Amino acid sequence: MAETKTDTKTGTKTETKTEKMGFEAEVSRLLHMMVHSVYSDREIFLRELVSNASDACDKLRYETQTDAGLKTDGDDFGVAIAVDADAKTITVSDNGIGMSRDDLIANLGTIARSGTSNFVDQLSGDGKKDVQLIGQFGVGFYSVFMVADNVSVTSRRAGEDTAHTWTSNGEGTFEVAEADKASQGTEITLHIKEDATEFLEQYRLQTIITTYSDHIEVPITLAIKATDDKEAEEAKVVNDGSAIWARPKSDITDEQYTEFYRHVGHAFDEPIHKLHYKAEGMQEYTVLLFVPTSKPMDLFDPARKNRVKLYVKKVFISDEGTDLLPGWLRFMRGVVDSQDLPLNMSREMLQNNPVVTRMSKAITKKILGDFEKMAKKDTEKFETIWSEFGGVIKEGIYEDFERREQILKLARFKSTAVEGWTTVADYVERMKDKQSAVYYITGTDEAALRKSPQLEGFKSRDIEVLLMADAVDDFWLQSVPDFEGKPFKSITRGASDLDDIAEAKDDGEKKEKATEGQMTTLITLMKEVLGEKVAEVRASDRLTETASCLVASDTGMDMAMERILKASNQLDHEAAKVLEINPGHAVIRKLAEKAGETGAIDALADPVWLILDQAKILEGDPLDDATAFARRMSSAMEKGLA
Repeated sequence: MAETKTDTKTGTKTETKTEKMGFEAEVSRLLHMMVHSVYSDREIFLRELVSNASDACDKLRYETQTDAGLKTDGDDFGVAIAVDADAKTITVSDNGIGMSRDDLIANLGTIARSGTSNFVDQLSGDGKKDVQLIGQFGVGFYSVFMVADNVSVTSRRAGEDTAHTWTSNGEGTFEVAEADKASQGTEITLHIKEDATEFLEQYRLQTIITTYSDHIEVPITLAIKATDDKEAEEAKVVNDGSAIWARPKSDITDEQYTEFYRHVGHAFDEPIHKLHYKAEGMQEYTVLLFVPTSKPMDLFDPARKNRVKLYVKKVFISDEGTDLLPGWLRFMRGVVDSQDLPLNMSREMLQNNPVVTRMSKAITKKILGDFEKMAKKDTEKFETIWSEFGGVIKEGIYEDFERREQILKLARFKSTAVEGWTTVADYVERMKDKQSAVYYITGTDEAALRKSPQLEGFKSRDIEVLLMADAVDDFWLQSVPDFEGKPFKSITRGASDLDDIAEAKDDGEKKEKATEGQMTTLITLMKEVLGEKVAEVRASDRLTETASCLVASDTGMDMAMERILKASNQLDHEAAKVLEINPGHAVIRKLAEKAGETGAIDALADPVWLILDQAKILEGDPLDDATAFARRMSSAMEKGLA
């Protein structure tokens, strides 16, 4: 669609092309929530806009250091806020990197950050909780629609001649058109709603900036346009502008730390822990890192990027590809400011840079040492952190050989023997006299693991089993055979040695068991019926209540690991499992009694298949033939009801 515009000074008419587009579905739902909801924390819109403007300035400052040919309109970066109370508008502008037409569409028309497509599905309707989610998903820009019924964004990317304006009322569509803008950067104009006019007041805005953005290094100016009853206020710098990490810790309040964390991490929660120190010696750098209270939404992004910002002498360099922290610490947010790196260092030069590598090793060592101290002195706090990020930290056990032992000692696990968390070292201290291995079971859900039939024999003998419910557990266990000489042993793989360790507890009831001869006959029959569907059939000492279960063979892959590889298309087929049957279970006893009768192989075929199907269902595995299972089950029910 073409639109004619007339220059008021020259009278010249020009046509500009305006494109009307629809928001991505997730954005439309998000905007509907923003437009039609009232939050107690609506003031965060200004923090988000100022934070984005500051980042834009940082990015352009970096680009000019690495691209000598990039043309800019001056080096005095800043953020300007202008208020027109009569027109009911707030304009936030910067002279940073700016956005092209495609940038405007990509950044403001879609939720581009990994993991955000299911953002709206997690909204609870609780204002404060939802505002926190907004920060976690990195969609803070859309908070402007809590206070504005129309928003325009005019931007010109540095190095380009053309500017564009993005406009929307937040109701499902937006428009993009060419625009006139003399300098690079972005200008965002908000048309304030009737119920949000408090944000047109100078004191209100100044308080918000002081509260949330005082630490931002570029100057933030605030100017109030003249009204009928007030004179214009000259633009004044309203933030302190000092790098918080360079200040003494004693001069920084908890509130200031929190607001800086929210700025640097684009988060809305509070940090549960911070690490602030200055390293001096062969290398000089300052570190200010935070552990979030809750998981960032990109935590399990396959790229596994760390989000720590690298500065050189207080000049922003990069927040991607720096390798400042290993992937297993990617949940941490904050800054590292080096005094040794050159300012004109490119992102490519950062890769495998020896100075960065030495910093990374030292910072990682410091973080682990900090966690170790916390685990001893403030166990509750550490276990809270572990509950959120333990599954990520454990990635270091298999990919960080140098720190493997240290991380494993730090790791916490759930167990059948104790409430809460435990360490492997504590498990070893509780092992029974004749027990030689650390027993564990892996899966994807702790509650399901606790109900696993493979645990029955261990529980009856008071033998502790570690419950490992993170996907990463199956991987690191492949590379760590033991803990201080005690081998790790899966209870779903290989034959058990329970009777060699302890006798099952006597519950006062004598349970009948099929005789050894009957079991031999039944096992032979079951092997004949099931054929290659099972690797072996054997009597079990790990089952006390359940009729049957499946386990991997001694040389086979653990079943949980096999399921993970199959789900990710890294495994073409599953290996046949060992079917263990419980000689003390009523159904198995009945089958054992009938196994020696004439024609037993035909008469017992359906019950034998049902025993295997039952074991598969308990493992959560799909049945080979659901129709056949239903037929056999119906037949068994019919006979039972006869």
